[in-house]
Amino acid sequence: MKEAWPTEHFVAAGLYEDDEAVVQDAVRALLTEKPQLRLEVAVHRYRTEDISLAKAAELAGVSWQRMREILLSRGVQPRLGPETEEEALEEVVALRRHLDASGH
Repeated sequence: MKEAWPTEHFVAAGLYEDDEAVVQDAVRALLTEKPQLRLEVAVHRYRTEDISLAKAAELAGVSWQRMREILLSRGVQPRLGPETEEEALEEVVALRRHLDASGH
């Protein structure tokens, strides 16, 4: 049987402020170790939630065009264009982050 690592042990040892910080760090490490999971979660959220193509691309760590290709290859028809002002602003923010990250 594998040993369990309760989050409270990390907090009690003074390594993290709270349980949520332990979980967030663990998820970051998991996504670094297995980057494909980012893509799978982004595709799932795009299918099941009302997130934009730009937001899905940001979550997956790929370009808008690449995300569109991935969705199409999986039989998911991309929803094009924001339907609300909030969604349009979300796309602007995601695009700015992408451009900043790529040095533009």
